[in-house]
Amino acid sequence: MNCLLRYPVFLSFLLFLFPNIQDCIAQVALPIPYSFQKALDKNTRTLTGEPGKAYWQNSAAYDIDVAFDPQALLIKGEVSITYKNDSPDALDSIWFKLYPNLYQSGAEKSSENRIAKSDLGKGVTIHSFAVNGKPVDSTSYRIEGTNMVLTPPTALMSGKEMRFSISYEYTLNAGSHNRTGKVDDGTAFVAYFFPRVAVYDDIDGWNKYPYRGSEEFYNDFCSFDVSIAVPQDFMVWATGDLLNAEELFQQPIVQRLQKAEGDDDVLDVITERDLQEKNVLKGNKQHVFRYRAADIVDFAFGVGDHYVWKSASVLVDSITGRRTRVDAVFNPKHRDYLEVIDFARKTVHGMSHVFPKWPYPFPHMTVFDGLDQMEYPMMANDNPTESREDGITLTSHEIFHSMFPFYMGTNETKYAWMDEGWAIIGEWILSSYIDSTFVDDYGIKPTAATSGAAYDTPIMTLTTDLKGASSFTNSYPKPALGYLYAKEALGDSLFFKGLHYYIKQWNGKHPQPMDFFQAMNTGSGKNLNWFWKAWFYQSGVTDLAISKIIKDVNGYTVYVDNKGDMPLPVHLSFTYEDGTIEHINYPVSIWEKGDKQAVVEVESSNANKLKKVELGSVYVPDKNKKDNLFYIID
Repeated sequence: MNCLLRYPVFLSFLLFLFPNIQDCIAQVALPIPYSFQKALDKNTRTLTGEPGKAYWQNSAAYDIDVAFDPQALLIKGEVSITYKNDSPDALDSIWFKLYPNLYQSGAEKSSENRIAKSDLGKGVTIHSFAVNGKPVDSTSYRIEGTNMVLTPPTALMSGKEMRFSISYEYTLNAGSHNRTGKVDDGTAFVAYFFPRVAVYDDIDGWNKYPYRGSEEFYNDFCSFDVSIAVPQDFMVWATGDLLNAEELFQQPIVQRLQKAEGDDDVLDVITERDLQEKNVLKGNKQHVFRYRAADIVDFAFGVGDHYVWKSASVLVDSITGRRTRVDAVFNPKHRDYLEVIDFARKTVHGMSHVFPKWPYPFPHMTVFDGLDQMEYPMMANDNPTESREDGITLTSHEIFHSMFPFYMGTNETKYAWMDEGWAIIGEWILSSYIDSTFVDDYGIKPTAATSGAAYDTPIMTLTTDLKGASSFTNSYPKPALGYLYAKEALGDSLFFKGLHYYIKQWNGKHPQPMDFFQAMNTGSGKNLNWFWKAWFYQSGVTDLAISKIIKDVNGYTVYVDNKGDMPLPVHLSFTYEDGTIEHINYPVSIWEKGDKQAVVEVESSNANKLKKVELGSVYVPDKNKKDNLFYIID
């Protein structure tokens, strides 16, 4: 079979007269938000995808000491924050985030996050607050739900540092789980557990959005030294490197852990027998686990007294030989978790060598048997799953977030699609890498069904403004399809050039949507603005159809109509009378010139006649498939 795609006659004539017209058509301008234009004027951003020469971002060093009582669920902590102002501005107020106040009575919550009265309380209690070593009283700061605003004694000038010391406590939620809380009587997952300075950036200034439970987070890249005190028999798994394993664990456990750092095989670091025979921790009444991490945006930890621990390491960088240790920590009663270590290993390896083909950026990754489906730097809080397929998709999705947003510091609160969309395409691709018999079509049917509906707004709609079905589709499958279609249109070579250019320019920084689009254009050498605009800035019905097929002496001419508003790839399957099936795919660039009809010529001999033509595939969310099948009647 030989298939040819024909331009409409008029456009072909224009291309003959004006060979450069195709380049002119491609130069579509993307809308530039006012805040981004101001950044361009200040030379902190560019229109070629790189940070501007004057780009800056602030950072902090956190020294945290917390004590967690698993029975009372009480967290008591002291945090010392050294905050560096690298902005050109004098900061006469400092905004903080108190994320646990989602569970405070009266704090703003999204309608999707109903919290039981039994889990509502007084939130975070501040016992003391000092600025540069000098105490300030409660009149110097105000708490409004998950935001806290400090008026320091003097402004924090450009290029200077300010140190904040805060003593605090709060009670961890036992139910109404929202990414953190009690798992069972001997286990908890603790996240967002310390006061932190909000992001101050070149686009919005202070990040003043409250945490309402639905939208996710936006934090600066910081360093963390964290000490976590827990009672006897309890263990802690956390973000970063464990600094004092030999002080905590009995020697066989230490040796197994050290072996896992360089071993491809899965090792049982802690077994059920170890737990039963008390062969895990040294006999102290209290244990203090010390963890350290640098250049990360958050810190979380899990606590348990009856979890087993499987571990292995993965070669993530073939050039340097660098490895990442991968852990699965779980309740042995949850038999589905026995395979999670394999799913996790293959995800880390696949990310490094298959998609996005970038060495996994962190030294450790722990999947913790928890109560939710949520990602953190070097940690995932993943509930048990009912099926193997669910275990694969959940594990790969949450680990993929290590790249977006934990290596690429996107603003999840405003642009969930800049991290969730990547996690979905990563899940699609890596699920089949983990199990070649599994095809993950998560989110495709809802995207098709809701296209053109009342709540079907452009992907670029702020996450905080999303309503209805678009809260899901705009954050997850629609952007993933956008990335997938760009990959198909560019081909793997150019796509990875663009993606790797974006990663090189913006890892450890705070990219905006425009930074992504233009970095992809620059890195790939292909201007895709027509597609970015059509798929990310617009919305509408997704609907392709085979309008007619005409037979002639050379074969068949297939007419494919774009009956909707969005560009979709044209994937065709041709079935012949002898039972053979052939496939041909045209990327979304088939619609780059604004045509509403594509014409495909199919050469076919009389000896093997074409029987039927079918339009579509798994990752094409066609709303109306009734006009996608065409039978040939001679």
